[in-house]
Amino acid sequence: MFRRVARHTSFIAGIQSRHTTILSVRKGDKVVLIGDRQVTLGERIVAKSSACKLRKINDDVVIGFAGSTADAIALMEKLENKLGEFPNQLTRAAVELAKDWRTDRALRRLEASLIVCSGEATLEIDGQGNVITPEEDGIVAIGSGGTFAKAAARALIDVEGYDAERIARKAMRIATEIDVFSNEHWDVEILTCKPAKPADTTTTTTTTTTTPKVEGGAETASEAAKSA
Repeated sequence: MFRRVARHTSFIAGIQSRHTTILSVRKGDKVVLIGDRQVTLGERIVAKSSACKLRKINDDVVIGFAGSTADAIALMEKLENKLGEFPNQLTRAAVELAKDWRTDRALRRLEASLIVCSGEATLEIDGQGNVITPEEDGIVAIGSGGTFAKAAARALIDVEGYDAERIARKAMRIATEIDVFSNEHWDVEILTCKPAKPADTTTTTTTTTTTPKVEGGAETASEAAKSA
């Protein structure tokens, strides 16, 4: 009699974790994307420690991926095509990619998650085809070390004198010391955040006309004119 042994896989909150750490921090006039370089086969074998997991599209969009490299590259190519259809509309392009991911049978089998950053927005596209925007702190992370990196970045986000790059590097150091599937060799991409549109400062001037007081008991200027 044979007993089936379940294959061991790492899970966090019910979602399969990817063996890496990718972190994005947005603060001030910078958005930083940082990722480690380790490639792991299964649960025990470190295959490579110098793989770049960040890609840049058109010099204004950067992508970090976790999961299967081939699947991630396929998704990035499709996202690049969507950005060609919807230039300067990162959110729209990501949503269209997610639609294809959910409806295309081939795409539904892809095992990858992405963080996509531009000067205007940061998005996470998870392994189920969901497009997720970060919370107000502007921090998002994926991979097996993502939980540690995100927690560390949140603790540092309000520290005076820490810009986005310094927060990202410090948080990555903490995460990679804890997560055995991530290493201390990182790639970093930095974009400049576009300033928010200025608020409408148009003021409305109200002119008040004061009716002069007319002697002789007349109630209004017109009545005074008639009486004259």
